[in-house]
Amino acid sequence: MSLSEEQISYLQNGGVIAYPTSTLPGLGCIPTSEGLDRLFELKSRSSDKPVSIGVASLDQVRDMVEIHPEIEIFLSEFPRGCFSIVFPSKKPLDDRIGGTSIAIRVFDHPIARELAKTVGPITATSANEAGEEPALTVREAAEGLGLDEIAILDGNRVTGPGSTFVKFNFDNPESLVTVMREGVVPTHDVVSWWKNRR
Repeated sequence: MSLSEEQISYLQNGGVIAYPTSTLPGLGCIPTSEGLDRLFELKSRSSDKPVSIGVASLDQVRDMVEIHPEIEIFLSEFPRGCFSIVFPSKKPLDDRIGGTSIAIRVFDHPIARELAKTVGPITATSANEAGEEPALTVREAAEGLGLDEIAILDGNRVTGPGSTFVKFNFDNPESLVTVMREGVVPTHDVVSWWKNRR
């Protein structure tokens, strides 16, 4: 499924779209001030709770964040799309995407990848209001948020929990990796990687 010209224009003008990922349905906007205003309003989300960014590849954010080579090795040893990695930003950005630390997820779902390839880095938060259980399908999520048809990229039913959030601290090898939120990859798998690496 490709984005229509109308959907691309909609996103470029601050629109928010529901789309499928390999885990939960995502809610995306281009991370401009206007787009983030709309997204946080839709989710009823506090502005001090940043959302992550989704990309087709880390090449899309090399100008935004510092990417340590070992993180790329780590990501290559797990299925694509299962992690959101917290990277230090190269310059302070909007606090609603983390400001000085930004969580980046490399998409696996073909529709999510096509979306990021077409419009660039896009928010990758779950498509539900704050405090509500995530919907299991994109259409159900979109209807719950009152989105119009132009704001729906339909996709298959999801099969598991959200991505696992991980942060690395290369200044302290003894606590190199921290699981900030367990998701589709269990904490013990991340810890096993860290132990085998040493």
